[in-house]
Amino acid sequence: MTDKQPGNPLHGITLEKLLEELVAEYGWDELGSLINIRCFNHDPSIKSSLKFLRKTPWARKQVEDLYLANKAR
Repeated sequence: MTDKQPGNPLHGITLEKLLEELVAEYGWDELGSLINIRCFNHDPSIKSSLKFLRKTPWARKQVEDLYLANKAR
């Protein structure tokens, strides 16, 4: 079995798992202040956030960047 994305640190991590880890680390309030998007600040849930992030590349990039920065600490 060959790894098709050897340099991708997000390979094998689902967006749902990534988001769940960030919520566990920061909570919705702090996550909403770090990344100011409506789905984190107004009636947040994993389901609504996933729906928004899957169709909004710029927001997904911000979440992925925060996840990677958090893992690098």
